[in-house]
Amino acid sequence: MTGAAAGRRRWLLGAAGTGAFGSFGALGRLATLGSLVLLPPPVRAGAQLEEPLADAVRTALAAAIAEDAPPRPSFEDIEQRLAYLRWLGAASERLKRRKADHHTRVDFLEALWYESKRAALEPALVLGLVQVESGFRKYAISVAGARGYMQVMPFWARLIGNGDVSRLFHLQTNLRFGCVILRHYLQMERGDLFMALGRYNGSRGRPEYPNAVFASRRQWDLKAG
Repeated sequence: MTGAAAGRRRWLLGAAGTGAFGSFGALGRLATLGSLVLLPPPVRAGAQLEEPLADAVRTALAAAIAEDAPPRPSFEDIEQRLAYLRWLGAASERLKRRKADHHTRVDFLEALWYESKRAALEPALVLGLVQVESGFRKYAISVAGARGYMQVMPFWARLIGNGDVSRLFHLQTNLRFGCVILRHYLQMERGDLFMALGRYNGSRGRPEYPNAVFASRRQWDLKAG
């Protein structure tokens, strides 16, 4: 194994299409295109690149963003629901130092769980990314102009949204954009999470950012969801 290969963690995530929400609509179609401290930590977003999108990819991403549904999961059986509630309780307790208000904390976690599962991403991974990107600050802005919890670059609002950059501060909108974009980068990188995270941060191929997200992800791997 080469040094570069040893530094890379290849997590092959399943394409969106099944899970607690059944079919993921546009995200499922996209997969077939082939193409915690007292002071807030610094925002870690890099200069994520605006890259040309094929018309089919742009259409699928825009549809995935536009699909509207409240962040309320449904479950096939009571065991799945109980596992979710255990995860929610454990995650809420761990997040308490970041978000003191109970209702704000639960609303955030419910939306994050929903959007993670909708995009076939692990909630622990998305929580780790949010921790690294924004330190769980809803209105964080990076020097590159990235916004919100998942530090979404404004050009995405123009490329696949309605152009309203201010909506990137909306809880569910920001999480949906971030999760859809990360899923898109995973498709581009053929499931290589190390490279997809680097692309998300604008530092593709460098280990600092992916390793930081992996380390944060381990803190949120609560083994209850």
